[in-house]
Amino acid sequence: MFSLDEKIVYPGHGVARISKIVEKKLGDHIEKFFELKFINKDMTVLVPVSNLAAAGIRKLCSRQNIDGIFALLAEPTRVYTDASLTNWNKRSKDYQRRLRSGDLGEIGVIYRNLHWIATQKELSFGEKNLLHQTEFLLAEEISEVKSLALDEAMQELRASFSKKTMFGAAKVL
Repeated sequence: MFSLDEKIVYPGHGVARISKIVEKKLGDHIEKFFELKFINKDMTVLVPVSNLAAAGIRKLCSRQNIDGIFALLAEPTRVYTDASLTNWNKRSKDYQRRLRSGDLGEIGVIYRNLHWIATQKELSFGEKNLLHQTEFLLAEEISEVKSLALDEAMQELRASFSKKTMFGAAKVL
């Protein structure tokens, strides 16, 4: 499954390294925990080994997954046309659910949609924060998988949008 010093993804927080395996006594039994140290944040968490799947912890994606994300970003944007989802609060709940899934494709969809919305109107404070969060999560994983510096991965992500808008690919469906 996972091993010591392996880099993993913690949904909504990003890439972390398994720095230790810790045993703690909880009541009358001993529980094993992975100590996760985040790569680009000054943060450490303990996650019970028995709860890894429930927490959504996963291995880093493959190079093919990264190529798939760039293909997704190049697709025409499908922003919600359903009246119930044009409201930011409802869209935000949907985006938060997708973000918690930890799925790179779902994070890519949020990033693509918010980037497109930003070309149509000024983003709200919440939208801007979510755009930055998804950009960071994508760039962080791209950086690790492709062995790039984080700022290079960010530039690559942003460049995929300048190409897209040059050719007019973004549209509402």
